[in-house]
Amino acid sequence: MKYRSLGSTGLVVSEIGLGAEWLERCSKDEVKTVIDLAESCGITLLDCWMSEPTVRTNIGAAIAGRRERWIIQGHLGSTWQNGQYVRSRDREKVREAFSDLLIRLQTDYIDLGMIHYVDEVTDFQNIMKGEFIEYARELKKTGVIRHLGMSTHNPVVAKMAALSSEIEVILFSINPAFDLLPATEDINTYFAETYDTALGGIAPEREELYRLCEQRGVALTVMKGYGGGRLFSPETSPFGVALTPVQCIHYALTRPAVAGILVGCSTPDEVRAAAAYETATGEEKDYATILAHAPHHAYSGQCTYCGHCAPCPSGIDVAMVNKLYDLAVMQEDVPESVRDHYTVLSARADACISCGGCEERCPFNVPVMELMKKAKILFARKP
Repeated sequence: MKYRSLGSTGLVVSEIGLGAEWLERCSKDEVKTVIDLAESCGITLLDCWMSEPTVRTNIGAAIAGRRERWIIQGHLGSTWQNGQYVRSRDREKVREAFSDLLIRLQTDYIDLGMIHYVDEVTDFQNIMKGEFIEYARELKKTGVIRHLGMSTHNPVVAKMAALSSEIEVILFSINPAFDLLPATEDINTYFAETYDTALGGIAPEREELYRLCEQRGVALTVMKGYGGGRLFSPETSPFGVALTPVQCIHYALTRPAVAGILVGCSTPDEVRAAAAYETATGEEKDYATILAHAPHHAYSGQCTYCGHCAPCPSGIDVAMVNKLYDLAVMQEDVPESVRDHYTVLSARADACISCGGCEERCPFNVPVMELMKKAKILFARKP
């Protein structure tokens, strides 16, 4: 296992980390098996955002006696209310949930206290001037959290966090499908001989974020590196070709400022597939050649979240709705985190007035209005 500096924190973490979300479906023994194997592979970075009590207890039992071995990302604002996960900004509820995390993980400190899931600018602004940030500062001052971080999927919010001088680590969603744009906005050249996989092909606001974090010493840890598994199949990949876990990991780790990628694992085989990166050959890591030789029609009919559909007269972030829909349908049941991300959007799919402007602007002929109807039905279902 290789290790990287975590920005300017002074900490060093394994470049592959363990995202614990999928351990919710596992028994106590299964959780211990996965965590023990991850440790034996040299993994030291662990993210626990989940508020569900049992999985917290199981993780705590698995790392008991070896707490110092782990750099833990624990989240502020992920709460358990009436038997379900609720994102909260209420100081008392946040305090109760964070105290519960400490107790169940059998620790008196968290290395990285992550302000949980901040995707809207107004939410970020309210957090940074209200009682939430005051509570986080108290925790840091007393050493209960060693460093302050934030999780977000929005590069605009991430940039604000990086510029804040208080946020030291940002948990951010990075993979080729979320990052890359066609090399040109001229529709006549969209399907050129190859795709531009250099930094110039990344959405400008994301490229700016990566460079800014690198310059300011703000570390990026990566979530959703596999795109919910969508990138593993040519049928669901926006490129029309399949990537491997090793290639997805390599893509994330080649972004500026990235210290490590959190890989969601619920089985030993998934841990081994991620750890295989460390012994992979250059050819096995090569995602660029795969993308460069993707079918010319790879983008056709599939949303790559490029944003050309905007602006929507109803204020819908079409790209985000499509992204969350794609992540949701990859699972048998809609993950609670995905449902919550959808629920807090300022405008959701049900606000679509079927004006068709988005489809006229879409370079890939995505049936946006149909997808809005599907998203509306999917997220309306009771969990």
